[in-house]
Amino acid sequence: MADLGFHIPSLIAYVVNFVILLAVLYMVGYKPILRMLDQRSERIRESVETAERVRQEAARQQESMEKRLDEARQEGQSLLAQAREMAERYREEEREKARQEAEAFIARARDEIRRERDEAIDGVRRHFAELAILAAERVIERSLDAGAHRDIIERVLAESPSIDRS
Repeated sequence: MADLGFHIPSLIAYVVNFVILLAVLYMVGYKPILRMLDQRSERIRESVETAERVRQEAARQQESMEKRLDEARQEGQSLLAQAREMAERYREEEREKARQEAEAFIARARDEIRRERDEAIDGVRRHFAELAILAAERVIERSLDAGAHRDIIERVLAESPSIDRS
């Protein structure tokens, strides 16, 4: 073996040194490196779990927010419907008030027309009575007292069917 370039005592010393070096590295380096790798993989696993929890929480919050938005839309639609209903009711009430006011105005106008017609008829009767007295005075050429004239005129009017007293 010496011919091949191997020196056994050196080779044994190299092998022993290599084994001791491996043992020292295993004790000093390998275990801490494994421990550090295990800790790192644990942190990565925790980060992944945290990210998954955050993603799930975000999904729940988004779902909750969409539900609240839907509820708000429905509430908004409900409020709009109520506002439309109230506006329609108000319009109907105003129409009814306007109709009642128009009917009251028409009734007042009819009463006013009836009153003016009655006043006109009374005025025509008075005028007719004065004309009749004047005509009777001229015919008789003497003056009768006004009370007697009125009695005569009232009898004539009562007997005459052509004059309406209403």
